[in-house]
Amino acid sequence: MSVYFVLEMLGTLAFAISGIRLASAKRFDWFGAYVVGFTTAIGGGTLRDLMLSQTPFWMLDSVYLVVTAIALGIVILFGRYLIRLNNTFFIFDAIGLGLFTVVGIEKTLAADFPFWVAVIMGAMTGAAGGVLRDILINEEPLIFRKEIYALACVFGGVVFWICREAGMEGASLQIVTALAVIAARVVSVRFGLKLPTLK
Repeated sequence: MSVYFVLEMLGTLAFAISGIRLASAKRFDWFGAYVVGFTTAIGGGTLRDLMLSQTPFWMLDSVYLVVTAIALGIVILFGRYLIRLNNTFFIFDAIGLGLFTVVGIEKTLAADFPFWVAVIMGAMTGAAGGVLRDILINEEPLIFRKEIYALACVFGGVVFWICREAGMEGASLQIVTALAVIAARVVSVRFGLKLPTLK
């Protein structure tokens, strides 16, 4: 079992839990909450694959269904304690954001699209699941508010390009890019960095 796989599953679990927790606040039933959690976890990658004319990744491996079911079980059994773990799940969410951004960039480049498309697909892979989640629960999507989220993915794309041009490749390039996204997300929240509101 690779570290890459473990991080991907942790990111998937964190995204699914974030969706299920918000669905529970809206009083969804178990199935509705599962759908919201699953959509949060796989939504960005699904949109990416469809736009790249590829089979959505979760259709090739049932593990994403299983991880979402585990997330639902965690919320059902330990819901009253999860509020104390907000910081922990924020870190997992940031890790998932960084990892999925890298996956989106590399998968797009492997399909022979230009780099600017890869940056967009990386941001979509990381952030679009949260947009779909917020739409399903009738909330204003997070990326349309002042909090920096999708922009962290774009920043990661720029770091990926700079490092690749400098000769970095393989796992080092993936790790540096993911860390850049994670750092951008954590620093922006820690210090309250936000984009100006359009007036």
